[in-house]
Amino acid sequence: MHELSIAQNIVEIIHKHIPEAEWEKVASVHLKIGKVAGVVSDSLDFSFQAITAETSLRNTRLEVESIPFRVLCNACGVTTENEVGFTVCSECGSGNTKVLSGSELDITEIEIAEPAVKIS
Repeated sequence: MHELSIAQNIVEIIHKHIPEAEWEKVASVHLKIGKVAGVVSDSLDFSFQAITAETSLRNTRLEVESIPFRVLCNACGVTTENEVGFTVCSECGSGNTKVLSGSELDITEIEIAEPAVKIS
């Protein structure tokens, strides 16, 4: 299960970019995961929760945006969403295509919770 190593990498990235005093305030980590990235979001979330359960990141959530698999046809110029891994243009049938999206695995944001403000 490579989701465990991805979860560990996410924790390392948090530790690298967020000061230790702020770790408990990390509310969420936003990710973009492409359809062909080979990552099962539920397994990634389970792995992340398991390795952070007894740490200052225990309340951190993963927010995943799924990115569709898109190709650009170099023959007719049409951009289409195809089935995962299917790179033939659905408009003209050409195999002369370029993959535009769907393989990414990116952290786009680490959200820090604001401290609660007490109103008297």
